Amino acid sequence: MTFHCFHSGDPLFLEPFWMQHAASSAVVVAGWHRMSYTFYDHSFVSQELENHIRRVHSIARNAITKGKYIIFGGGSTQLLGAAVYAISMNLSSPASVVAAAPAYPLYKSQTDFFQNTNFEYEGDSSLLKNSSKTKTNIIEFVTSPNNPDGNLREAVLKGASVRAIYDHAYYWPHFTAIPSPANEDIMIFTISKLTGHAGSRFGWAFVKDEDVYQNMQKYISVAEMGISREAQLRALKLMKAILQGNGTDIFDYAYKKMSDRWKKLSQIVSLSKRFTLQEIPPQFCNFFEKVRGPSPAYAWLKCEREEDTNCNSVLRAANIIGRAGSIFNVEDRHVRLSLLKSDDDFNLLLHHLKKLVVTEEDDARTM
Repeated sequence: MTFHCFHSGDPLFLEPFWMQHAASSAVVVAGWHRMSYTFYDHSFVSQELENHIRRVHSIARNAITKGKYIIFGGGSTQLLGAAVYAISMNLSSPASVVAAAPAYPLYKSQTDFFQNTNFEYEGDSSLLKNSSKTKTNIIEFVTSPNNPDGNLREAVLKGASVRAIYDHAYYWPHFTAIPSPANEDIMIFTISKLTGHAGSRFGWAFVKDEDVYQNMQKYISVAEMGISREAQLRALKLMKAILQGNGTDIFDYAYKKMSDRWKKLSQIVSLSKRFTLQEIPPQFCNFFEKVRGPSPAYAWLKCEREEDTNCNSVLRAANIIGRAGSIFNVEDRHVRLSLLKSDDDFNLLLHHLKKLVVTEEDDARTM
């Protein structure tokens, strides 16, 4: 029996868009080109790319970049680790790293992997908020929109001892309403969720504090000697393609597709008494300048029957593989399904879910 996998965050839904823009987004690099470690100004960072990234944010209206330093990294993954390192290295005592559940599992796995005397992962920030234990230094990951449920979030913990790292990988008009431009001290983005080019491994962070910026730069320099110039070249080419015309084409295309996918999926799940989806209320969007409905990257599905304690197993029996709730530090009644896959994969997901709901209705009639 073949199982079809819908759990990955691989953003292949944008393939058709780039097929339509094949010429403007193509990259050809001569053998003698970009051979040096650095650019002409002896920097590891392309100034032209930085300028284009800031322009894209200006059009998307999703972040205030003025007055902030920019850092390039190997996707958002490396920048998340760099930010923890940069914040923790000058603290008076080890930092507690936390994230509110359901939380992206990389926060724990990466923090544990690189754990040292400066920081340690301590789990759910909501639990720490209600704890009687006093913590002097806290680093909180804030994912907004959240992975897996797509809801906009703010830091759970407040106070002078708390430093927040905002993971805005999905804070683009195709995945969420943009109620206002983000303006946090540390904001991390990635090209994989903007353009779909996950394999290029390119991300960037905007940082307000100069010391944190310098420490993050040090982390990237020691780990990588700067980010691949070929990755920066491809990112630049993609940014230029995005900025053609009024610069809104990719957002219009991607929002329409993701919104349509959410509507189709919701329609099927609404016929079921066994499953429910997360609620994402309509909200005013700064980019579209109107109230708009949800278009999340993932479906956060819940099994409602008392006996369905392992929702992933229920779906697996129907040839659907998701990511279990326990991966995100919640109970396994929840499963994350990716809505980012190719058109064929998404249609297959709808097919299997529809069969599962029809079977549920047939079982109810025979009882």
